[in-house]
Order: sequence, then structure tokens, then C-alpha cells
Amino acid sequence: MVLMGLALAGCGSVPTAEVSAPQTGDHPFPTLTHTVGHHAHPVHGIDVSKYQGQIDWEQVRAAGVSFAFIKATEGGDRLDSRFRENWEASRRAGVPRGAYHFTYWCRPMADQIAWFKRNVPVEPDALPPVLDVEWNFQSPTCPRRVPVALAQAKMREFLHAMERHYGKKPIIYADIKFHREVLAGNEFAEYPFWVRSVAAVPHERYPGRRWAFWQITATGRVAGINTPVDRNVFAGTRQQWQQIAQTGFRHRGQPATAVAAATPAQPPAGMPPQALALAAAETTPTQVQTATTSVPAAAVPPADTPGMTTAPLPVSRPRF
Repeated sequence: MVLMGLALAGCGSVPTAEVSAPQTGDHPFPTLTHTVGHHAHPVHGIDVSKYQGQIDWEQVRAAGVSFAFIKATEGGDRLDSRFRENWEASRRAGVPRGAYHFTYWCRPMADQIAWFKRNVPVEPDALPPVLDVEWNFQSPTCPRRVPVALAQAKMREFLHAMERHYGKKPIIYADIKFHREVLAGNEFAEYPFWVRSVAAVPHERYPGRRWAFWQITATGRVAGINTPVDRNVFAGTRQQWQQIAQTGFRHRGQPATAVAAATPAQPPAGMPPQALALAAAETTPTQVQTATTSVPAAAVPPADTPGMTTAPLPVSRPRF
């Protein structure tokens, strides 16, 4: 019955009238504003970190996982202790994957850019890098909320540097609170969004936001992983996923890899003087070169792949 639950979810169809194909020169992912629920989406994935322990990626692949986001870095000096293990093992298992960076708002973004580039290789068939933006109030070293204009400027600095270096338009992950306070009003609409909403469909928590990936639960169960794991769905169809996987998840006009030295982003017009002063205080470190690595084409599970093992979703409850 557990297997049947997700198998039935895969039989649903995305409301085609609401899927928006990316424009020429934009990111490659179809997006949605409205959905009837996660059961309407046939392409499922996970996101993992050291807290999932040792993962059997062959079992994960066989369970029907079509993609994975893997935690890589935090701030300018923290590397997830299982990142390299997960990165290589998922590649060998044929699971398309991308790396994500957790932002520290009290660390110069130039430091964070250099740290991510040092630890995450340029691989032509990897998913685009992900910038995870949240207010990290629980951090013992960085419980800061910076001015909105400065947060947006720091995001642009990271996003522009990642696109130059990896040759793909990065993905933005945002939780509900940060999105409401910093990104509402269609900010950064040119980037694909990965949203978190475990208690409601995304348009109830992110009104007007088009999303490419939706994190639906933090308590999923997947064969090959011994702990609860975040589960996600893709906005498009299985055919759309296969098509963009064959391009290496690149948007049109982008080469396979594009490595370039990062230059600091200019602060936006109208930034408050306090935010300008904070931005000016950040210095750019020496750039660290990262070798380009060729990997086999990303494998995509066929339509008859067994369903992902999963527990029922938790009872909905408001998070904010």
C-alpha cells in the first residue's frame, strides 16, 4: 500500500493550462503558479545533507527518485561532511543532482562564492547550483536579518557569479517567511524557484510566484535512506524532464560550462545608506580555480520505474 500511494501519485497529470514554458534565453524549467496538489506531479526528487547519514544511491535510483539536491556549503567556511560522498555516489548511480549553498547573511558574499566554487566542481550534466536563502535566526554565530535591499544585492552577487562559473542560471530556494519579506512582488522572476510549502499548495503561501520545484514534506521515506528525508516534485511533465536532462539542464544560448572570474555585483539604485555601507565593507578574496570534470549523461528513470517508498504525508499544520 505504501508503494501504491506514490504510484498513484505518478499517474496524475500536471494542469497543462497552467504550465509556463521558459522563454528563449531564460532558464530551462517549466513553471507553475497553481496546482491541485503534489499528486498531480509525476517527477519526484529529494534533498539531502549529512543528517541522512550514509545513503545507498543505487536503491534511491531504483525507488524512482528522478533528481536530488545535495547540501554542499554554508557561509564561507563550512562544508557538509557528506557532500563529496553524496556527490560522487549519486553520479555513479545515475541520479541527476545539484548542489546547494546555505547563505550566512553576516559573511561577505564574495567569501561564500569562493568557498562554493572551491568545493563544487563544474560538471556539464549537473543541475544548476542552488542558493538557499532564509533568515537563520537559530544560528549561534549569525542570527542576523539584514536590510532587504542588501539581502537582494548579496543574492544578485552570488547568482551572477554562479551563472558565469557554472554556465547555468542558478535556482533560488526560499522559505515562506524570507520570500514574504524579501522576494514578494515577483523579485528575481528570471530565476527558477524552489519553494517550501508542507502545509498548503504553493500559491497559498507564495502568491503570484512561479515555481519549478516544490518541497512537499520533510518526513518522506525513501528506499536506501534510513532517516526521514525531504521530498520534492518538479512542476513539469516526465517528458519535459527528460528533454531538459538531455541538454544538461542548460538554458538556451549557454555553453556546457562557462568558468569566469567573479566580479562584485553593483548595489541596486535606492539602497539605504546603511545597506550601502555594509555592502562596501565586504571585500573580495582571491578566486579559487575549480577543475572542469566530464561525467556521463544524466540518467532519467523510465515511466515504469517502481514508485518511491514513502510514508503518508503528515497532517497539515501552519508553519508561520
